[in-house]
Amino acid sequence: MNHHCCHKNSNSDEIKMSLDEHTNHNEVTIKRYYCPMHPEVTSDKPGSCSECGMNLVLKKDKKTHSGHSTEMFLKKFWVSLVLTIPILAYSELPKSIFDFKFPDFAGKEYLSLILGSVIFFYGGWVFIVGALREIRGKMPGMMTLIGIAVSAAYVFSVWSVVSGKEHNLFWELSTLIVVMLLGHYIEMKAVQSTQGALKELAKLLPDKAELVTHDKRQETKTVLIAELKVGDVVFVRPGARIPVDGEVIEGKSEVDESMVTGESKPMLKNIGSETIAGTINVDGSLKIKITKIGERTFLAGVMKLVAEAQASKSKLQILSDRVAFYLTNIAITGGLITFVVWFLNDRGFDFAVERLVAVLVIACPHALGLAVPLVASISTTMAAKAGFLVKQRLALELARNIDIVLFDKTGTLTKGEYGVTNIITMTDNYDNEKILRLAASIDSYSEHFISQAIVKTAKEKNISFLEVKDFKRLAGKGVSGMIEGKEIFVGGESILTRINTDTTEINADTELFEKIKKLAKEGQTIIYVIQNGELLGAIALADIIREESKEAVKALKLLGIKTAMVTGDSAEVAKWVSVEIGIDEYFAKVLPQDKAGKVKLLQSEGLKVAMIGDGINDAPALTQADLGVAVGAGTNVAIESAGIILMRNDPRDIVKIIKLSKLTYRKMLQNIFWAMGYNIIAMPLAAGVLVSYGIMLQPAVSAVLMSLSSIIVSFNALLLKREVKAID
Repeated sequence: MNHHCCHKNSNSDEIKMSLDEHTNHNEVTIKRYYCPMHPEVTSDKPGSCSECGMNLVLKKDKKTHSGHSTEMFLKKFWVSLVLTIPILAYSELPKSIFDFKFPDFAGKEYLSLILGSVIFFYGGWVFIVGALREIRGKMPGMMTLIGIAVSAAYVFSVWSVVSGKEHNLFWELSTLIVVMLLGHYIEMKAVQSTQGALKELAKLLPDKAELVTHDKRQETKTVLIAELKVGDVVFVRPGARIPVDGEVIEGKSEVDESMVTGESKPMLKNIGSETIAGTINVDGSLKIKITKIGERTFLAGVMKLVAEAQASKSKLQILSDRVAFYLTNIAITGGLITFVVWFLNDRGFDFAVERLVAVLVIACPHALGLAVPLVASISTTMAAKAGFLVKQRLALELARNIDIVLFDKTGTLTKGEYGVTNIITMTDNYDNEKILRLAASIDSYSEHFISQAIVKTAKEKNISFLEVKDFKRLAGKGVSGMIEGKEIFVGGESILTRINTDTTEINADTELFEKIKKLAKEGQTIIYVIQNGELLGAIALADIIREESKEAVKALKLLGIKTAMVTGDSAEVAKWVSVEIGIDEYFAKVLPQDKAGKVKLLQSEGLKVAMIGDGINDAPALTQADLGVAVGAGTNVAIESAGIILMRNDPRDIVKIIKLSKLTYRKMLQNIFWAMGYNIIAMPLAAGVLVSYGIMLQPAVSAVLMSLSSIIVSFNALLLKREVKAID
């Protein structure tokens, strides 16, 4: 496979991304461009992917620890471990612990020097280089502490051997480096395991597609995705992944879009339906005309949002970075004070150096540097799997403090499409089903959206249609036709002129007409059904309220969060929707440009406001709100204005966002506690404050405890996955 990339003068936006959140480790920033769809395609210059044609994006490539990969740390660990064994064998440990001594040999005093030097330069040099970079960047951190600790131990040990002194720190030095290498490897693997969102999304797109030829035979040929262009037609077989964003021009099938939208139910696709690259064609065959390629595709947009979220930082992460910086300075200062105190206390140079090394090692803000980034990375990945994308981590963090959720009505709480809400029968001879059958049979010949809503409802109820003859459109009134020899009229209030007043008297005071008037006041559209001059009944239609909306509002109230609605509809319509769903308050007849004003009004009452909307006219309100959530990933303006994007039109996901926010924040605080608590307790012990009681931390023990703290923090962060699944 050729991964050479061309088109060097691409105008693609440079997305500053970081797929490695190991923030407190040393980082080497190299400009590198890669393809979100095919991460293996990389270049040191802007260009296009040779596989799919997408513009390459800038990756802030953190080659942690002077360019060493995770596997390199593992290799260094094993080599250093093997070399450490003979050093331990000829140290004082076997004698003091097991009362056993290995046989002497000529030059054994230089064994630890030679092997220790190899371990220091091969396994430990990465920490020295990292420390130098931190110091040059004026941001001393964990690598600075480790670098100073191992350097001090090595220099002292070399001096001890050369000067003929019996005691050195080679076994402490070697075990320290071994433990540090293992700890780093485990942590890097843990971090990498949470960076799967982009990789999983990239796997959704197939490498090849079946292109329909332009000749008369309309045959297909297999081509690379990169060879496709807008306007081409691809053939998708049952069970195959759809390779492109496009429009169905032939065929009918159900498509599994759950990996992209989170919607578990397969979506019906027929002529005119839009398709999303990476989704699975379940049963039928489809011919799809390509409408988008490269970075314009839905999946590319999703991957961009995930990448931006993973590159952003939360307030707690910024706080932990700052704390780590101060902790490093405190540790270095404390280590130097410890050295001076013990050296002046006549405990000797050797003991003072041991305490200095122990303090520096134990104080490494390793766990603190991992505490927040790992949780944040897991939360954004789990959010994507749950059906919503965290564009800004600060938005997710803020969600836990929301006081009121302001919903846009149309398309958010409602489906944004008409549907039948009520059927009123005027005669005992016809029930609801018969009236709907008559109306749908006539309306099936009409293209009016009201007629199509009635037809759709009948189909959903599996109602069969009757044969219609002599169909006619009545301008401004409705439609008519003959069914079983009877003249049927279906239309609005103006169609009532077709009623034979000699046989039917309209009494506006009757209970049925009062019900119709009430529905009309609520903003519902009333369609009347007349047969041979007799009014059989009426059908009420309105923008359909999502069942999920009621569940979402109920769940928010259980969390103690208020709800409000903003709409451009009349007060009657707004009141009806609010009562049906259980909304606390509503704003009616609000012009698009005034929605942001309603957000400000709520904020002036001291409330933290989350705005949920789906359209371009919601963008100002989404920006004004403390938390902006775009419902659906179809409106680019709304997405750009929001901090969180719901990939499906399900208002219940706002509840998941709030719960995830609370879980994430709690987990971050737990990790900061574990990391800081460890340092606060261990540093005095390492300094030797309890040495008079026989309690003293050796450098190697300090390294074990430091790595153990990091592992505990990593494990605690990974528990977030289980807790998030519990709220889904």
